[in-house]
Amino acid sequence: MRALELLQDGQVIGLPTETVYGLAADGLNPIALARIFEIKQRPLFDPLILHCADAADAFTLAKEIPTKARELAQRFWPGPLTLVMRKMETVPDLATSGLPFVALRVPVHPVAQTLLRAFRRPLAAPSANRFGRISPTDAEAVRTELGEAVPLILDGGPCLVGVESTVIDLSKGKPILLRAGGITVEEIEALIGPIQYSTEDTERPVAPGQLKQHYAPHKRLHFVREAAEIPSRPDVGWLAFGERGELALFSGVTENLSLAADLREAAANFFRTLRMLDDDPRVATLYALPLPEEGLGRAINERLKRASH
Repeated sequence: MRALELLQDGQVIGLPTETVYGLAADGLNPIALARIFEIKQRPLFDPLILHCADAADAFTLAKEIPTKARELAQRFWPGPLTLVMRKMETVPDLATSGLPFVALRVPVHPVAQTLLRAFRRPLAAPSANRFGRISPTDAEAVRTELGEAVPLILDGGPCLVGVESTVIDLSKGKPILLRAGGITVEEIEALIGPIQYSTEDTERPVAPGQLKQHYAPHKRLHFVREAAEIPSRPDVGWLAFGERGELALFSGVTENLSLAADLREAAANFFRTLRMLDDDPRVATLYALPLPEEGLGRAINERLKRASH
């Protein structure tokens, strides 16, 4: 398997997961990790998530395993949930940006699972795009974004979840939501009770996706509260959600995340649809309205806020 050979040689590959495509490399090899930062042009202060084949493998990388971590892992792994815990010394400082915590996840995508079980080591796999840009949810988006910098891209089809994993910090006692994502807050709280929300837009993140500006298109994105704030011009792109009367009168370019106003469908379409508007030559500027602040709508709103910063 060429992917396995490249990883063993300290190279990077494009890897499909259920959330987004990752730029994968050996999570315990500092030289391989450095390639990720170099290709993505990612700042060294932004930590990586280590992906493992199962919970048993993931927990070997954590110094302390809180009871809530085991409960969450049993319910949501494999799946789009990342847990932050105190790290073992075997985890390179480059993977954690020098912090004493490690972010761990077990992906469910069959291609990722097959590779992780064959490699038998954790994989660091941040989104396979230039730092701060729109995350890729299919193999072609990775090719377009990174080109020949990635020697192999495994094509596992479109990502079914379409937004990154939910990140929960369990290193400080009470669970803290660091990033909304593919597992909803409602699902997590139904299992372990209330969680705290991180209110900081930190310049020293504990996990990915916490910087003020992230997921950004090349064109300016305006995240507005009311449809009346969206100008009806041919050069305006509207990232819409559901059927709205205003859309019939809008003279610009529209892409709809879900005509049925289904939040799971909207999440699966989010990055692909945002990229379509960003690449459309007719469009000069982008607009979006908040989605319902519940379920996966919370994850989409968080990304729209950071993309428009």
